[in-house]
Amino acid sequence: MIEPPTEIATPITSPGGDDRRTRLRELAMLFLRLGTVAFGGPAAHIAMMEDEVVRRRKWVSHEAFLDMLGACNLIPGPNSTEMAIHIGHRRAGFVGLAVAGACFVVPAVAITIAVAWAYVHFGSMPQVAGALYGIKPVIIAVVAQALWRLWPSAARTRRLILLTLTATAAALLGLNEIAILFATGLIAIALHFVDNRARPRDGVAVSVVATITAMPATTAVTRATALAGVAIAPFSLGTMFLLFVKIGAVLFGSGYVLIAFLQADFVDRLHWLTRGQLLDAVAVGQFTPGPVFCTATFIGYLLGSSTGAIVATIGIFLPAFVFVAISGPLLPRLRRSPIAGAFLDGVNAASLALMIAVTWDLGREAIIDLTTVVLAGLGAIGLIRFRLNSAWLVLAGGLIGALLVNFRG
Repeated sequence: MIEPPTEIATPITSPGGDDRRTRLRELAMLFLRLGTVAFGGPAAHIAMMEDEVVRRRKWVSHEAFLDMLGACNLIPGPNSTEMAIHIGHRRAGFVGLAVAGACFVVPAVAITIAVAWAYVHFGSMPQVAGALYGIKPVIIAVVAQALWRLWPSAARTRRLILLTLTATAAALLGLNEIAILFATGLIAIALHFVDNRARPRDGVAVSVVATITAMPATTAVTRATALAGVAIAPFSLGTMFLLFVKIGAVLFGSGYVLIAFLQADFVDRLHWLTRGQLLDAVAVGQFTPGPVFCTATFIGYLLGSSTGAIVATIGIFLPAFVFVAISGPLLPRLRRSPIAGAFLDGVNAASLALMIAVTWDLGREAIIDLTTVVLAGLGAIGLIRFRLNSAWLVLAGGLIGALLVNFRG
């Protein structure tokens, strides 16, 4: 039997006065810092958030964190940004939602605009290979520690362990991430019915789950509508804004999916970018901190200078704020329902499985020699034995990597 979680997600409260301002200030300071040092992709970003808001600050429980992670995986858009938005909403309501999301994105946007300015004026990309050489193995240690702490909550029964392991195998075999999430959630519901030998009677919960599972189809319609509504045209900020809104509203999956959308719209159809410029934009999104969606910021700057960068950024991130504002308030209600709770348990197990698979793939790329093995080991010791802040470990890894590469060169 899939048991309910031992701790119910903390309900969203409405702090008043000074307490609200304190919470908003704490959210702003935390996510500005994380947005500045959050290298390594969504799995690493989420691991750093877990370290801060669950282990250090205890703003939410492991169970509530997993529920938010599961919800992020069920909607389009950048998962780590959506996770920041969820945390902000849980901590300080809708104002907190806006503050946390914006503060997580702003540092990456500022750095990307600076890189784009240098690219336009000097025609070259910054050399960051040395720093990334040291950052990547430390990121693996950060993510692995987060997985270790989240495992008891996501895989707390034999059945959930089996679902997690099965979903991990499916992810490693290359099956579609969204299919894995929904299949695992629906299997968990089926097992719930088998255990209770009953037909579904929780109409509200079934309708809520149906609404969430219908979101990919809804966004597919949005995508088709947007594609039909944007014709070949000279560059304009309005057209670019709509294109990035469309991409932000329908994009599931990895950064490779983002590349496909950008290639189709900006290179092949509208001819606003060359393939070389697109590849440079994607590279910037990979080596700057924060969400890879900041690739849009770089493209916006190339096409429309600083104004274009801001318009593109707002366009691609706006759907994430809307989706979280809609889905966030539903999470406590979902968790109280046995049927929807079973679905969420399955999605949480699959979400953990996807993080495991991503960590495996990243580890094979990041840990490539004895030096990176040592850096990953030192990162793990710093996190587990000395409880060091993951952000400072990432910065230290980048500094060590840069020094080592320059010394060898």
